[in-house]
Amino acid sequence: MVPSEVRGEGARPRARDAGEAGWDEDLYEGDGEADRTGTVQGPGARGGAATSTGAAEAEGTGSPATDNDADGGEPGARTARGSGHRRGGGSGNGDGDGSGGPAGRPRRKRRILRWSATVLAVVILGTAGAGYLYYQHLNGNIKKDDLNLGDSKDRAAEPTPNAAGQTPLNILLIGSDARDSKANQKLGGARDTFGGDARADVQMLVHVSADRSNMSVVSMPRDTLLHLPKCTDPKTKQVYQATQSLAMTNDSLNHGGPGCTVATWEKLTGIHIDHFMMVDFAGVVSMADAIGGVPVCVDRNIYSHTSTGHGSGLKLEKGTTSVKGKQALQWLRTRYGFEDGSDIARTKAQHQYMNSMVRELRENATLSSPNKLRKLAETATKSLTVDDGLGTVKKLYDLSLDLRKVPTDRISMTTMPWVYSSDGNRVLPKANDAEKLFRLVREDVALDGKDKKKSPKDKEPTDPAAPDEQIAVQVVNGTRSDTAGPVGGRATQVAQMLKGEGFARAATDGSTLPSEETTVVRYPSADLEGDAWRIAKRLGIPRNAVEKSTDVSGVTLVVGGDWRSGTTYKAPEDDDKTPASAKLDKGSDTKACMKVDPSYSW
Repeated sequence: MVPSEVRGEGARPRARDAGEAGWDEDLYEGDGEADRTGTVQGPGARGGAATSTGAAEAEGTGSPATDNDADGGEPGARTARGSGHRRGGGSGNGDGDGSGGPAGRPRRKRRILRWSATVLAVVILGTAGAGYLYYQHLNGNIKKDDLNLGDSKDRAAEPTPNAAGQTPLNILLIGSDARDSKANQKLGGARDTFGGDARADVQMLVHVSADRSNMSVVSMPRDTLLHLPKCTDPKTKQVYQATQSLAMTNDSLNHGGPGCTVATWEKLTGIHIDHFMMVDFAGVVSMADAIGGVPVCVDRNIYSHTSTGHGSGLKLEKGTTSVKGKQALQWLRTRYGFEDGSDIARTKAQHQYMNSMVRELRENATLSSPNKLRKLAETATKSLTVDDGLGTVKKLYDLSLDLRKVPTDRISMTTMPWVYSSDGNRVLPKANDAEKLFRLVREDVALDGKDKKKSPKDKEPTDPAAPDEQIAVQVVNGTRSDTAGPVGGRATQVAQMLKGEGFARAATDGSTLPSEETTVVRYPSADLEGDAWRIAKRLGIPRNAVEKSTDVSGVTLVVGGDWRSGTTYKAPEDDDKTPASAKLDKGSDTKACMKVDPSYSW
């Protein structure tokens, strides 16, 4: 994880310069002069942008932008029952189940409608919207790309199955800002951006628990500064080397495709990602139209428009409004007007939209219309790019069966804990809090705190440890804090203590980290996992503080602010609570309402 200095959690109001990279805030074709530059050569390389949350102009229903993916279950059945189907006659409708005749038709129709309600809820996941009608020609609409373009040795380890043999499911939702079609261009940018490199301006990781009892969705601010991994474009074979300087995470998409965005997430989080779904502007609009609108709420009238022409153009009256089509896209893209005008606030609005959409999909009777569902299927699949593991309607349908099991009240959405970069224009993962959030996801601990189980501290590493005298370990001083400087010579003290305990190859790394709240052991690859765990066990460091990280070249002990003196480490009381800085938006919250900046009210 990139070291960062803490400036507080709240996003600060700040206007993005018109020439800055990022979403073009103007929805009208020909307006805006957005700079399409992607890579940042350092925290101060690009001027003034508000921090972003993974934000989203592209999210939305069909867009990966929002994090919800959600369920469908019984609501699908209710929709089918209420659709007016009769038990008698009628020819088959081509759902492909192979049955026919008057007696079979009602059952098949109900099944199709059930799929659709389920799938559409899941669609939120990435939009997959479509599919579940089983019309095989839809398969040809779905675009496919490689899952992970990074080096195979850097892939995150697959999770260990639970006692029932079940494993969690992790899907990365990507909202692309591509202007590669007339429809996307009209909705998303100025003429001079047509055909330019797309960026992953919306990134949300959907984690479905192994037992399918809960779902956690983690958004990453699009302006997060990271070291992007080495990626190879599967089509052109061009190799993009790992970035030596910090780059914005949304630039990962044009380093070979969505598989590089997946590789970036795995490198940062250590979470094994099973699938990705990517959608564009047009997919968001078509999805909103197909379901008949999504209720959203503002606490006063809002008009997202500035005197200089910036803003999404969203104009709503106080209270709840059902938005669809272009207006839905405006909601998901609005930054100017919501709360402090930051991309963090925009992500909050996206979470509200997606939670509302899930509830709407469970109850909305318009889903019983085969014509609307067919239109949705056609349009949404054309906007969707997935990995090969989800590359057919059947595979998307099977995914929906898993997702439908998650009840709405067990869906939790949050944004990765972050802090401002040194120049205040970008953000960095917040030390400790971000890693703790990622650990909870890796260990399949529900963010809503309703799990009865504890995190798996007793599993054994797959790689056995070398004898103590052969284990090479670098000791780093990370005792600096927000309120106190580093303890001089601390790394040397601990390294000497380790040598006295038989770890003859313990050595001091002279670097001093800006801050490490708790002591941690890091290792770069699976063949050193056992050595790292052995060091932790000897010192009494909890196993959840043993992390795989490509930021180190060997087993590294970082002495944190919780061990500023003495030779005996006392581990802090362990807990599986979601960090306070990762504020949760609940899928069952029906009273959520966005706060509007009075200067954008009318």
